[in-house]
Amino acid sequence: MPTNRRFLLVRRPVGLPVDADFSLVSEPTPELKEGQFLLRNHYASLDPAMRGWMDDKPSYMPPIKLGDPVRASTLGVVAESRNPDFPVGSWASGANGIEEYSLCQSGAGRRVDPDAMPSVTNYLSVLSGVGLTAYFGLLDKGRPSVGETVLVSGAAGAVGSLVGQIAKIKGCRTIGIAGGPEKCERLLKDYGYDAAVDYRGKSPSELAAAIQEAAPEGVDIQFENVGGEILDAGLLALKPNARVVLCGMISQYNSEPAPISNLWELIVNGARIEGLILTQYIHRFGEAMPDLTAWLQSGQLRIDEHIEEGIENTLSAFLKLFNGGNKGKLLLKLA
Repeated sequence: MPTNRRFLLVRRPVGLPVDADFSLVSEPTPELKEGQFLLRNHYASLDPAMRGWMDDKPSYMPPIKLGDPVRASTLGVVAESRNPDFPVGSWASGANGIEEYSLCQSGAGRRVDPDAMPSVTNYLSVLSGVGLTAYFGLLDKGRPSVGETVLVSGAAGAVGSLVGQIAKIKGCRTIGIAGGPEKCERLLKDYGYDAAVDYRGKSPSELAAAIQEAAPEGVDIQFENVGGEILDAGLLALKPNARVVLCGMISQYNSEPAPISNLWELIVNGARIEGLILTQYIHRFGEAMPDLTAWLQSGQLRIDEHIEEGIENTLSAFLKLFNGGNKGKLLLKLA
């Protein structure tokens, strides 16, 4: 049996994760039992939600146990199999861990066709949690109508870039918030945003003024990925009956939550704020896949994928999510 390198969580991080929170170990892979298959992971998805799973506190998923590999969606090729649904050589993806080999069984993965998409890695971006989050978050929680204005924070990120593009497909005007001129330029040129707001170097009042300048008639849907001062500033631009979709609050994943001062705007505008948890939509994933696939194949959706290499570089790659170092959906190449 092959040797398996695994990236284990050995200590609960405090603030930003550090090397001492993890251990890279080599272990033999176990022998297969009937119904199991061994997946040689070629890629792992690195997502902000993983930081929350490292904490020992209640959440929509149980915390990663100390001594277990860091939980992640992976994509790879079946290396050995005692499961007829997953023959050797077939591609599959699933919720596994950051490890070179994952022991899987029926119900713990899905077969994918590497030739059906522009890149096999699309199964960890548009056709995985990122695309599904953008799809259901905007269309089901936000309920956009033609002509409405959609404000997206973290707009150059994997989810945010797709939210803006889907909103354009649905006939909306889009405003993206991002950090730095390079990312703001990408919003306009690559993702089709109508306006871009750079939050860097702005006080909360200056940021709120910039958002209101970009949306002089107000915002119908605020799709929030960042939280904190950016969420607070966006609330000041809401229109009557606006919808605020709380998808993520990455600015606070490694620190104490910041107070939100402008919730009064929800009252005076009769607006609605609602959290988004993708696990609520598992039974509806089949609704989204045809649309996402068609938009990707037709060129209506663009996804940029930032690929780092080597399981030994997991932590440095993961931290790019929090320092703005990634340019697109962050993946780790393992094979």
